Amino acid sequence: MSKIEELEREIKKLNREELANFCEWFRKFDSEEWDRQIEKDVLTGKLDKIAEKSVADHRAGRSKKL
Repeated sequence: MSKIEELEREIKKLNREELANFCEWFRKFDSEEWDRQIEKDVLTGKLDKIAEKSVADHRAGRSKKL
């Protein structure tokens, strides 16, 4: 049995309160992981081309206020 299948089996055993607590924990965990990945991408330059294109598009008048 894979780890994912084991987790699925265990999650299905949780009562409503435990499931709510798990969901809240996972939302925080996932959000923190996302933040770490974005920070890593910024520091390693992965987003540089996208940022440069966005700035160039804005300067060329191809953007609008939100």
